[in-house]
Amino acid sequence: MKIRTISIVLALLPLLGFAAAPRAALRAQASAVSVTENATSFTLSNGIVTVRILKNNGDIRSLQYKGTEILTDQSGHAGGYWSHDTTGGKAIETKVTIDPVRNGGERAEVSVKGISGGIKMGHGPGAAADGDFPADIDIRYTLGRGDSGVYTYCIFDHRPEYPAATMTEARYAAKLADFFDWMSIDAHRNKYYPEEIPGEDKYVYTALQSENRAYGFSSTTRKIGFFLINPSVEYLSGGPTKPEFLDHRDTTRVQAPVVLNYWRSSHYGGANVTVAAGEQWTKVIGPFLLYINEGPGPMAMWREARTRADVEAAKWPYGWVDAGNYTKPAERSTVKGRLTLKDSVTKKFPGKIMVGLAQRAWQTDAKNYQFWARSDNADGTFAIPKVSPGSYTLYAFADGVLGEFSKANITVGSAKTVDLGELAWEPVRRGRQVWEIGVANRTGAEFVAGDRFFEPDITLQYPKLFPGDVTYTIGESQHAKDWFYAHVPHNTDPTAKVEPFRGVVSNGRATPYAIRFRMDAAPRGTAVLRLAICGTGTRALEVSVNGNATGQVQLGPGDGVITRHQVQGLWYERQFEFDASKLKAGENTLTLTVPAGPVNNGVVYDYLRLELDEGRVVAR
Repeated sequence: MKIRTISIVLALLPLLGFAAAPRAALRAQASAVSVTENATSFTLSNGIVTVRILKNNGDIRSLQYKGTEILTDQSGHAGGYWSHDTTGGKAIETKVTIDPVRNGGERAEVSVKGISGGIKMGHGPGAAADGDFPADIDIRYTLGRGDSGVYTYCIFDHRPEYPAATMTEARYAAKLADFFDWMSIDAHRNKYYPEEIPGEDKYVYTALQSENRAYGFSSTTRKIGFFLINPSVEYLSGGPTKPEFLDHRDTTRVQAPVVLNYWRSSHYGGANVTVAAGEQWTKVIGPFLLYINEGPGPMAMWREARTRADVEAAKWPYGWVDAGNYTKPAERSTVKGRLTLKDSVTKKFPGKIMVGLAQRAWQTDAKNYQFWARSDNADGTFAIPKVSPGSYTLYAFADGVLGEFSKANITVGSAKTVDLGELAWEPVRRGRQVWEIGVANRTGAEFVAGDRFFEPDITLQYPKLFPGDVTYTIGESQHAKDWFYAHVPHNTDPTAKVEPFRGVVSNGRATPYAIRFRMDAAPRGTAVLRLAICGTGTRALEVSVNGNATGQVQLGPGDGVITRHQVQGLWYERQFEFDASKLKAGENTLTLTVPAGPVNNGVVYDYLRLELDEGRVVAR
């Protein structure tokens, strides 16, 4: 498989045994980078890519790859743009921030900066007519010698004299030429998607940002691909479990392919950026790479883009960035330690561990940077590299372990290795475990149809798969065969359909999920039902034990996971206690019921467990 990009050749040279000198020589043979400007725009070029940036707003007006225009301006906006552009404020400043004349043609960078002066900037989704957020906005584009794409990043700077504010949605968008006809999101959603196919509900094209750092479109006719590559997710919101839009087709003026980089949205529980009056807040979003390649086919180009994402991640943080509070490579630190699991049932970590440094409410935080790392070590050892100096809370969650570990007041200095030593994690247990269903992993993907969550009519398939609803027998049933991932009202309308942005437009009857289990003896004390929730669309669940109504489990705020075709959103835990005398020796049935109503109004479980505290009697 041959991918014709200078960048990948450079990346593969060490693997092929070439020394540094030939690599440097090949790069030197590539055309020098140039930057030119006129009254309205900057133009950066390196013989492969030519990009023209407008001085009045920071948008990309044109992005050409070997003479072929990649973007379109037929959808009502310039081809590539930040939702929070530089318009609307007191002034705009433009300049060349990296001059290739001074570095032998190695790199060029330009800046378009809007000075807010306290005026709200940005006109993206959800913004008011007079703008959104009072911050100076500095949009930059960077091109290096031999690069098959251009980097962009944005510096938000809320000065102390600016008023308090909360940001609406914030993103970068690239709208592509009509010859891009193949969409690549992940292994499941990689398909031929030409303009002739009617636009679908765009929410079926969301995925975890942390696991999909290279995505975009390619052309089956031109053999060209365009991919957005995030070398890091530290500047995005919501940590490693955040689903977000990646690609879709525009449905406004033309069916343009759209590639998005949301760093703050309202989707799946959303994320928050709120600043107070008098607060100095700065954040650098990016740099990320708008990458163009060539190849024999879409899958080859997508796979090569994913390889390029790994190359970019290895180079992160970029040494050429000099902006805001972006921490230079030499100033980054590593935080390491060992989590020891102290649990009466699970003796060692059974699966992957995610460990991160973040602020409180990290699932909905877009204001601060987050630093996460995965560990597959059963002994709990971990290392989080490339951390910026600051004060954090350490968080951890692990496959197969219910709950979350946290340790506050972790101080990280500049250019240090911070060894936290042994950290004892004792997961909460409310008593002896009676049974469990699923895997504690913050997603419902392991349940029936959880691997097909993005099919728009998936909840309408439930009545066909489970016409008599779910009956799950502990010790006999299997969660991958006998438990449908979305517990929703049971549709009874044969004409029910899916509408874009609204999900299933139909009502259904109440849906009971019955859990059958045996008790060796009549229990005493308090039974504790523990539910880990990762998708919420209803207010409460009815609980009955052995046919007797026992109460309700009150749930958290809705996050649109079911309406908008996902398998995970905001994760949280709920406990429901009842008198263990409601159980008996022999066969028992605990039933969870979603009330009748719209089919979207249900719940996605991560994991369920029943525990028995025989030494405590529940308050009556």
